[in-house]
Amino acid sequence: MTADLNDLHAFARVAATQSFRKAAQELQVTPSALSHAMRKLETEIGIRLLNRTTRSVSPTVAGEQLLRQLTPAFLAISDALDKMNDLRLRPSGKLRLNVPRPAAQLLIAPQLAQWRHSYPDIQLEVVSNDTLVDIVADGYDAGIRFGASLQQDMVAVPVGAPVQFVVCAAPAYFAAHGKPVSPADLLQHECLQLRFNSGACYRWEFEKAADKLDVETHGAIASDDLQLLLQSAIDGAGICYTYAGFAAQHVASGQLEYALSDWWPEPEHFFLYYPSGRNMSASLRALVDFFKFRRPENELRAIAT
Repeated sequence: MTADLNDLHAFARVAATQSFRKAAQELQVTPSALSHAMRKLETEIGIRLLNRTTRSVSPTVAGEQLLRQLTPAFLAISDALDKMNDLRLRPSGKLRLNVPRPAAQLLIAPQLAQWRHSYPDIQLEVVSNDTLVDIVADGYDAGIRFGASLQQDMVAVPVGAPVQFVVCAAPAYFAAHGKPVSPADLLQHECLQLRFNSGACYRWEFEKAADKLDVETHGAIASDDLQLLLQSAIDGAGICYTYAGFAAQHVASGQLEYALSDWWPEPEHFFLYYPSGRNMSASLRALVDFFKFRRPENELRAIAT
């Protein structure tokens, strides 16, 4: 025995209102279409559910029994849909966000206290991962990356202030080895290498007017941890290519000095991205709006000294 859920819902409205006309108005169908659906349902079930006259309609004994059993089921469905609508309209529930470690430290961490105050009903899980992942396949609601590494078919929104990459080293290192005046000079220096999970090292990017360069630097120290490389630079181990937000306080304290400031690439935004589609939850909308309009002070463009 099978029955269409829409037909069962239609029967429940006819039986409850005891009127094809009223039920048809609620369901936004014609009375004749509704009558046809009820005859089809009775045929499928194999029992008469409604008594019909030219003036009235009422449930049979079997119809009353079916109505009693259907009513709580449809109320439960309605309640479940109301809760889904509540999630769509009210920021609440759990959000999973995948971000590279620099974005977690420079963009997310400074804002978490304010986020928690603004949206106490949202549980935000931030996973720091420098490896590119498929956020849909891995169960994330959104991710943060630079524009060049975004997945296809995603909506992307710039967030935070543009981030600046800088070149820096300890004053003692420059005193001992000289300060490079062009990117080509780096080939004669000990450069601290950022190594990806693939095993490849990051090629340092530079630009000046119309000139753009990717320099394959060399050095005896490599790591996937930018903070480790930065500390190595502070300790005089070599030259570091890193985020201004990481280096600025150490430059201000005299532990580091900038170099090649006229060759630094243009600042660029991180992008918060999420699957395209119309049905965005209120929680994800809150996340997008919150980070879109915040510019952490420690990630404003660095000024060479």
